[in-house]
Amino acid sequence: MKVKTTGWVKGGCRVLVVACLQAVPAAHASDVDFAAPLNGWRNTGGDNERYTQDVHYPAVSVSTPEGQSKFALIEGHIRNAPKKKGNTVATLVVDGTPLPQRVEEDGRFSRPYAFPSGSNGVELRAPDGSRKRVQFYDAYSGKTQPKLRVVLAWDTDGTDLDLHVVSPDGAHTWYGERVAPNGGALDVDVTTGYGPEIYSSAAPLKGTYLVFVNYYGSGNSGSDMTVAQVSIITNENTPNEKSETMRVPLRKAGELTLVKTFVMP
Repeated sequence: MKVKTTGWVKGGCRVLVVACLQAVPAAHASDVDFAAPLNGWRNTGGDNERYTQDVHYPAVSVSTPEGQSKFALIEGHIRNAPKKKGNTVATLVVDGTPLPQRVEEDGRFSRPYAFPSGSNGVELRAPDGSRKRVQFYDAYSGKTQPKLRVVLAWDTDGTDLDLHVVSPDGAHTWYGERVAPNGGALDVDVTTGYGPEIYSSAAPLKGTYLVFVNYYGSGNSGSDMTVAQVSIITNENTPNEKSETMRVPLRKAGELTLVKTFVMP
């Protein structure tokens, strides 16, 4: 507690006023709890993580399937979260890529994520400024590595953006066909805002890829502007890792935008 004194002269007498200024408690890492992932070393050999998920309409806020492997999950709770109706959005940083993360009314958050082997880091930055980071190492060298990820996120609630990826063989991966014959897959169709939606391939074909974003609709007025963020990550968790992020404004439902054309050598 801070104490501030001040005074003034009234009728020749000085009146002392003591004002108590209550300090606002600072946010601490202890305000964020992670149930998964946890710090330390682990070996996911033999674990059958579930990557693609069922799509149900209307979609639920937390798109984590029942029985999701703890080795392929980001989950936790923000303690002392302000009580308010509706959800809020935090920032989730996964291996250096910032993503919006929906936080439910009770402070809980959850997100399926297929981690590569090697060193991984996850940080949750809460809306009130509290944050916590966990670092872990997956020692299972036989794990399937996502050599290509395309990650779509956006900055508005109650909106539905869709990721579309066309691979060099012409396969079109989107919410209607989320697993391509060539092995590329879209993990989940997020219809309630923020995303992320992630396309991954363990053995991407050589050639030209097209990345589109479709502004499918808005639960508010159908005309809310939203900014899409698309990150393209290749050779994740290796010395040859490369990452590129693009941000594209989308102004109304129905827009289909070619965000990026790139070549896998």
